[in-house]
Amino acid sequence: MIIRKRLAAGACALLAALAGGIAPANAADGPPKDSPKVELVLDVSGSMRAQDVDGGTRTRMAAAQQAFNEVIDAVPEGVRLGIRTLGADYGGDNKELGCRDSKQLYPVGRVDRTEAKTRVATLRPTGWTPIGYALRGADQDLGTDGGTRRIVLITDGEDSCGQPDPCDVARELAAKGTHLTIDTLGLAQDDKTREQLSCIAEATGGTYSTVRHTKELSGRIKQLVRRSETPVETPKPVQGTDSCAKAPELGAGLWTDRETFSEHRWYRVKVKPGQELRTSVSIGADRAVDRDYGVLVRAVSEGGQELVRGAEAGSGRTDVVSSGLRYANGQSGDEDEKGKEPRTVCLEVSSSFSAPANVKRDPGLPVELAVDLADAPDDPSDLAAFGLGRGWVLLGVLALTGLITGLVWGWVSRWRVTVWRAN
Repeated sequence: MIIRKRLAAGACALLAALAGGIAPANAADGPPKDSPKVELVLDVSGSMRAQDVDGGTRTRMAAAQQAFNEVIDAVPEGVRLGIRTLGADYGGDNKELGCRDSKQLYPVGRVDRTEAKTRVATLRPTGWTPIGYALRGADQDLGTDGGTRRIVLITDGEDSCGQPDPCDVARELAAKGTHLTIDTLGLAQDDKTREQLSCIAEATGGTYSTVRHTKELSGRIKQLVRRSETPVETPKPVQGTDSCAKAPELGAGLWTDRETFSEHRWYRVKVKPGQELRTSVSIGADRAVDRDYGVLVRAVSEGGQELVRGAEAGSGRTDVVSSGLRYANGQSGDEDEKGKEPRTVCLEVSSSFSAPANVKRDPGLPVELAVDLADAPDDPSDLAAFGLGRGWVLLGVLALTGLITGLVWGWVSRWRVTVWRAN
């Protein structure tokens, strides 16, 4: 009898040990570290008690909770999801405390659907709306261990704290170069909320939407979570200089920088004989700017000779302006070019943005550069590939065209006069 009890106890201990060894393995089994990360940031301030969703049949909080439950059920296996709240705990009048009322409700990682839903169900509309403070917390929650990073902010109003300003926070986070995208969803339609949420989204390349129905809210969040799975090339941060001699060298790929108003930024690219440099530059107006602006990108030799340029202007109807150029370093079949050293091409990027005095200048406007080095065409059909637009060739073509036009017009005029006299 004693032996049987000991055997049973040993078997139980063995099973417990095996369970203990298996459980951590299962817990650790989840999306890899380079998988996309999304954090949902939910406003739980007192105004979320308003009953104006789904035609006035449901409170904003109830609609958000149902939408979150549906999103949690639909999270793709390859996405790490987290939830953060703002205004969920402190309902008093102390602004200092209310403007720090933000916490992580569920950590970013593999989703335990039951646990996540249970935590969402406990939320009750309570306090302030510290959006700027919550965005900084969400950025820290997402970390920088790889994978795309996305914040989805759901709120029914503008920030009620003022400091830190949510738009400034979004620009600061974008300037860190960790490729963070912030999408915003507004449950209210007033102009101030729309303006602030649009500003936050535009600063990071995200989107802004207004939603008034639970189904619409759930569908939009699901769409944004799924979008995080789409493979994207993350731009590499770079810092241009004020001269070509000190400029950083760029290779093929996407690069991101920041440029203050009317600043000139320089970069360098090595172009081998037989290669064609193709580059485009986009500058985003992530804050209120004056109408009429432009962007210029020039390719210049190390000696200061302009090789080719591209320019584009805008008039306030778009928040991004782009320009580009192409430069071929000889032809791929040119025997004289073979064996020569690569040519250093200096790229100058400048813009003509201006803004009212009350608009902040720092950080600068977001700049994205796309650099590609392709084989130069052997027989270019594009006139720009062999120099049209680089100065003397364009001048020669225009002069020849003018001369031929003048000769033809003169001959026709003389023929008409001769015919008139003969008649």
